[in-house]
Amino acid sequence: MVTCDFCGRQEPDASASPTWTTSVEGRVTRRYCDTCSREHLRAMEAKLDREHW
Repeated sequence: MVTCDFCGRQEPDASASPTWTTSVEGRVTRRYCDTCSREHLRAMEAKLDREHW
């Protein structure tokens, strides 16, 4: 199971989430669903920590 670290959406099958985004923030791996990834794309590209979104 994969859980979005922003909105909490869950995907029971990890292989069914190829459009999700993975980031590493301070040695912590975070995963974001496709909806949150699209909504916060500019912040991710600017490498802003999740707290700034």
